[in-house]
Amino acid sequence: MARINLLPWREAQRKRRQRDFAVAGAVALAVTALLALLVHLQIEAWIADQQTRNQFLTEQIRQLDRQIKEIQDLEQTKAGLLARMNIIQQLQESRPEVVRLFDELVTAIPEGVFLTKVEQTGRGVVVEGRAQSNARVSAFMRNVEGSEWIGAPRLLLIENKDKTGTGLSHFRLSFNQIGAKAENGDEGEPRTPSPKKGGRPPKAS
Repeated sequence: MARINLLPWREAQRKRRQRDFAVAGAVALAVTALLALLVHLQIEAWIADQQTRNQFLTEQIRQLDRQIKEIQDLEQTKAGLLARMNIIQQLQESRPEVVRLFDELVTAIPEGVFLTKVEQTGRGVVVEGRAQSNARVSAFMRNVEGSEWIGAPRLLLIENKDKTGTGLSHFRLSFNQIGAKAENGDEGEPRTPSPKKGGRPPKAS
């Protein structure tokens, strides 16, 4: 005798399929969430590692900046010391020239002329003084021109004694030191002094 199933098997099969689908969806969702969590954790680890590297690089950069600043300070100190050494060396080298300059001035100043100020800038010298007459100033300039160590006199200012009210002419003139050129002009060979202009004998050095 044939059996007839009168139970709602189609409905039960549909509910079973829905349940299986829901379980599969939940499993897929859980796997997706787990993967997302793992990816998030991996990215966070990468970010943390990169931040650690950035902090290390930042600290190294700070140390390099401090070292660069120390090097710059040392370079400035070195430059200052070298500048002082150059000044000291120039002063030591110029001492004989200063002595020679005043020696030549004493020789070149004629009677009736006296100086009140001597100012030197490099190879140039500016002097101010008083003279009994303008002719004395001219004689002073001729003596400077005839010197072996100073020359190229230029009159900058002269005031007649009638205008000064002191009974003396006031003057200011400049000239150049040429001694170093004269010493080195003949490849180091000694230079024989020639007679100065105006019949003044050369000064023995």
